[in-house]
Amino acid sequence: MSLVLDPAAQDLLFREARTANTFTDEPVTEEQVQAIYDLVKYGPTAFNQTPLRITLVRSAEARERLVQHMSEGNQAKTATAPLVAILAADNEFHEELPTLFPAFPQAKDVFFSERTARESAAGMNAALQAAYFIVGVRAAGLAAGPMTGFDFEGVRKEFLDDDHTPLMVVNIGKPGADAWYPRSPRLDFDQVVTTV
Repeated sequence: MSLVLDPAAQDLLFREARTANTFTDEPVTEEQVQAIYDLVKYGPTAFNQTPLRITLVRSAEARERLVQHMSEGNQAKTATAPLVAILAADNEFHEELPTLFPAFPQAKDVFFSERTARESAAGMNAALQAAYFIVGVRAAGLAAGPMTGFDFEGVRKEFLDDDHTPLMVVNIGKPGADAWYPRSPRLDFDQVVTTV
């Protein structure tokens, strides 16, 4: 059985898509970012909680502040990417639930009154949304370079607040020269999937 999605789109989103390490200087526009968000916002989350928050780092001053918190191997590519996004989980996402989950607006208080429950749910669901975001970047014909090699607490203090937990930093743009490392192996189907 074949997939319904056109093979070229499959390649764009998955098979040929890679984590970019260099980028051209072609800018990433606000319109492109809006189009990415308008696509990926439909990805499912539990209770439609949508805890992902995105901080776009565009100014030279903000970029310099961010680069200081990146691991040494990630500094140059973060300094030169056309756009950098800090993806974070909003631990106070529950405040939006009466609007986002009108079928059961009480979910805000029934399930998420405790901070520890919110942090757990926010982390898992924002990570899910981050994956949608990366696929959305690819759907826009751009490359993404997601990274977790940075000082999480430093980035939180510099760009966020106590209610937001950074998940990853994503460099975004058109891939530059020598953008790709060799493709790493993947597990086979029978190594991953078990039928019971």
